[in-house]
Amino acid sequence: MIDRDRYRQRLADAYLLELLAEFPAVMITGARAIGKTTTATRHAVQIARLDEPGIAAVYRADPDAALRRASRPLLLDEWQEVPEVLAAVKRAVDRDRTPGQFVLTGSVRAQLRNETWAATGRIVRMTMYPLVEQELQERLAPDRPPFLDRLARTGIRDLRVPDQVPTIDDYVAMALRGGFPEVAYTPRTERARAIWLTSYVDDLVTRDAALLDAPKAPTKLRRYLKALAINNAGSPSDLSLYRAADVNAKTAAGYDQLLENLYVLDVVPAWANNRLNRLVKQGKRYIVDSGLAGAAAGVSASAIFADSDLLGRCFDAFGRGQLRPEIAIAQPFPLVHHLRVEAGRREIDLVVELEPARVVGLEFKAGSAPGREDAKHLFWLRDHLGAGFAAGAVVHSGPGVYELGERVYAVPLCALWS
Repeated sequence: MIDRDRYRQRLADAYLLELLAEFPAVMITGARAIGKTTTATRHAVQIARLDEPGIAAVYRADPDAALRRASRPLLLDEWQEVPEVLAAVKRAVDRDRTPGQFVLTGSVRAQLRNETWAATGRIVRMTMYPLVEQELQERLAPDRPPFLDRLARTGIRDLRVPDQVPTIDDYVAMALRGGFPEVAYTPRTERARAIWLTSYVDDLVTRDAALLDAPKAPTKLRRYLKALAINNAGSPSDLSLYRAADVNAKTAAGYDQLLENLYVLDVVPAWANNRLNRLVKQGKRYIVDSGLAGAAAGVSASAIFADSDLLGRCFDAFGRGQLRPEIAIAQPFPLVHHLRVEAGRREIDLVVELEPARVVGLEFKAGSAPGREDAKHLFWLRDHLGAGFAAGAVVHSGPGVYELGERVYAVPLCALWS
């Protein structure tokens, strides 16, 4: 039985501590219901919940005086309910640059509006993402370098797999469960989990979109989100998405921006390299949480196993999700791209620049024993980049960790969190 009241460390915890040791104010951003406030509370001495009318009234009356009376670090939760508090934080920081004074959490709507500009240069931002298996299985190791770093530096030498390797059925179940704490930390039936995720989708296309002044067409937004979810981690043409959702290019662009602003959509840009010709410039779209993608698409595990293309993209999206929080806190910040040559002749799911001239390529394959043929595009990229290619991996659903060729390896997906 999972103890839902016990706090479990997040990858963001150590990073938040680092930021608070260096900067006076940190704003935590991310999708709704991913645990921002819960994590922030662990790092605050005092909490001001500004969605409570009494507390909001005190801060609204004189935000500067309220901040002076508060202990540090102070968590200003739902700060958008008293937007003038942001200017008060700015003034407090201008007077005193001592690190670790304020943590702010609140709605995406407030972050995107003009109030935020008052704090430019005074508040640093940290983005949180849905839970990943490292966190869920409590496998965080603060002294262990991130997966991509280990792969680039030592190949498979420092990679491990658990005693019990997940099956492809397990991976699909993890993907459809998703990483929202409400469904990941609570033992729910499959039906109850689906109801929660579907309700999240409903709120997203009605309440959240309305708060951001999105086009008042929730039915069209729902159709567009479904089209994205069905094609999650794929490379459909823009035109095919427009037709599937019955929207025009302008509306689709607005919906893309809206979903990115809500931290629901992650658009991985195409890689540009002057040594390679005829690269496709279109970004690759991912729904940030694979469980949310399943709910928005209306697909079940049986439907995924009945469609090899859908299975491959589900595996790809889940794998990308496991890397996202590590990449967000890495320094120097890695640049993540995908690579596709026109007509799909060459395609690599993720091309990550850890540093200039230090590239890692990843292919996600929902197969248990990949061979050299599965790595042919990684070999092609290695040969074109030469010394700039640090490593490549075919990330698969089997148990084996082995070399496929020089600097190219087969790596089980579970090695990302083991």
